[in-house]
Amino acid sequence: MISSDDIRAARAPLACFATIGMVWGAFAAQVPVIKAQIGASDGVFGLSLLVASFGAVGAMWTAPRMDGWLGRWTLPVLALVLGFAFVVPSLAGAPVAFTLGMLCCTCSAGTLDVVMNARVSSVEARRRRPLMNFAHGLFSLAYGLSALLVGLLREAGFSPLTVFALLGVLNLVLVREALRDHGEPLDEDDVSHTDAAPGLLIVAGMVILIAFMAEQATEGWSALHIERSLGGGAAEGAMGPALLGLTMAAGRFGGQALVKSFSEIAVLAVAAVLSAAGAFMAAMAEGLFLAYAGFAVLGLGVSVVAPMAFSFVGRHVSNRARTAAIARISVIGYAGFFIGPPIMGFVSEGFGLSTSFAVMGVALLLVTFILAPMLASHQGRSHAE
Repeated sequence: MISSDDIRAARAPLACFATIGMVWGAFAAQVPVIKAQIGASDGVFGLSLLVASFGAVGAMWTAPRMDGWLGRWTLPVLALVLGFAFVVPSLAGAPVAFTLGMLCCTCSAGTLDVVMNARVSSVEARRRRPLMNFAHGLFSLAYGLSALLVGLLREAGFSPLTVFALLGVLNLVLVREALRDHGEPLDEDDVSHTDAAPGLLIVAGMVILIAFMAEQATEGWSALHIERSLGGGAAEGAMGPALLGLTMAAGRFGGQALVKSFSEIAVLAVAAVLSAAGAFMAAMAEGLFLAYAGFAVLGLGVSVVAPMAFSFVGRHVSNRARTAAIARISVIGYAGFFIGPPIMGFVSEGFGLSTSFAVMGVALLLVTFILAPMLASHQGRSHAE
């Protein structure tokens, strides 16, 4: 169980997990109106998100240097910037302006992602207590509640600009918690030199990439699928990402209990199959109930995949290499967080949104049948050594 002492020890990065969940949940719930506001087709909208994703991945490489410059101010500064960054794309009236605005959002989010995961991993190592599932669960809870709230605000006639401005002000409470960061900044030299096995980092990074790709693709396009493909309204559309976020929160908060009875590899393999089944359900849905059920099943399954991979790597590298390993698999894995929505847009442009969700289901099956066995082989080699 997570104790109050654990939460206090990690409250600064936990506040940042809540910030990221809040702003991305709000964005997902407003994809239909923002897409219409800039007059973009599925393909153009996907291309805009893809271009923005390059900024995020590039920013992740500079995260250790940024953390070295800002020290204990890294988390509050990045959380503050991200809290208001989505105001910029909400003002856009054309795809180019939207793309530039999203670059501001993804660059700040990408840097913050690396630092806050490294901070949580450091607290785990120092206290010898599992916290990664809880941290990612907090992200999902904030995401789901934010999507639900924003859906209601959309129904009430609030514009994206007003919504993001209100969330920016609300985020100041979380920034205050982030100011309590007393963690050690990432050491740039340590991040450049690690004794972790390259193969382990690549495979774990690919697991996280696929999990985040499916997660963010569903978050970004589920509302549009419900509203456009199934004829739902704004509040009904927002229920898609809200259900995903809330079931992911439930899965992550309870995920650590599974590891007490089963290995991380077994949990990864089963969870990937479950999430793939949810994606296929959403793809085949002809009504709201089946679509909602698919998003819920997908959320429960995919919820534990990335946190389990982070924890697995953290346990199989040395203390000196841990920060470096977390930073490197974050760079690989979080690429999926940003490329998922663009891939959905490209597939939807040619074959429809239902096919896009089916493609995500196939990708998730790769975790079970290819990547999980490869991680197990790394685990076996490490025990043999």
